[in-house]
Amino acid sequence: MCETLLIAPSSYYDFRKKRKDPKKRSAREQSDELYRTEIPRVWSSNFQVYGVRKVWHQLKREGFTIAAAPSSD
Repeated sequence: MCETLLIAPSSYYDFRKKRKDPKKRSAREQSDELYRTEIPRVWSSNFQVYGVRKVWHQLKREGFTIAAAPSSD
């Protein structure tokens, strides 16, 4: 299977290990999992019109630690 998908077997087994026990994920992966639920919540509660910056500011107001401000590009 790994040959067909062109991935290293160690990557596959690492993925399986982390999927089975989420505590083995990195701190970044764990925080990203939390944000996957919070970002849509904030966006939906604001009539789905908030952009990236406003969602980011709202999460900061709610006490979430956000890594970096979104770029202004």
